[in-house]
Amino acid sequence: MAGFKTLVGGEVKGYTEMLNEARQIATKRMVDEAEKLGADAIVGVRYGSSQVMQGAAEVIAYGTAVKFID
Repeated sequence: MAGFKTLVGGEVKGYTEMLNEARQIATKRMVDEAEKLGADAIVGVRYGSSQVMQGAAEVIAYGTAVKFID
């Protein structure tokens, strides 16, 4: 059914939900790494995704961890 929706247009809700969850996981991992470094914030956050194989994609989140100084 997902293949048919791709042909005629429309959202594949299960796939959209899976990508949203993957984005949340990627964001959490990025924040966890920044906290390990002692960062106060992350700037310039970007997301990327790519199809790894048919029906599978990866989502990455990256940015610059910064530490405020007085």
